[in-house]
Amino acid sequence: MKSMIKSATVLFAAMTISVNAFAQEAKKPASPAATATGKIKDATITIAYNSPSVKDRKIWGDLVPFDKVWRAGANDATTFETDKDITVQGKKLAKGKYSFFLIPKESGTWTAVFNKEPKQWGAYKYEEAKDALRVDVKTKPLQAKQETLVYKVNKNGFTMDWDKISVPVEIK
Repeated sequence: MKSMIKSATVLFAAMTISVNAFAQEAKKPASPAATATGKIKDATITIAYNSPSVKDRKIWGDLVPFDKVWRAGANDATTFETDKDITVQGKKLAKGKYSFFLIPKESGTWTAVFNKEPKQWGAYKYEEAKDALRVDVKTKPLQAKQETLVYKVNKNGFTMDWDKISVPVEIK
């Protein structure tokens, strides 16, 4: 009888651990990793980012403050990679991998930043001296709220859409 109770206890413990492990694995991360990729003429563009959700929060000017460098996603800084030299908003950017930041502004004209240090956690150790390029971009209102942050590469460049704002960046 004791060995049956002991076996049942061990079996119950193993099942509990398995169920808990499965529940942990099945839980989606708050800001899952995502990638947007596409061709602009002959250049392949890849944007790697973590996609946060609005979750009934005030995003612009609150969660993401105005006039401060923002990682343009969640967790690690967003990265932008091009396999060819390109022109961004009329300015040259050499092929390579960069961290991509935005500086949101209440005026609607934001600054897009391509920084030479691609591996960064957020913008905590961001150094302006390592910027490869800074360009101004004009935001556009979205027709409908975009719950999760998303990047889209298209023939004219890329957009970052989140909440009620789209940030188009022109690439040639």
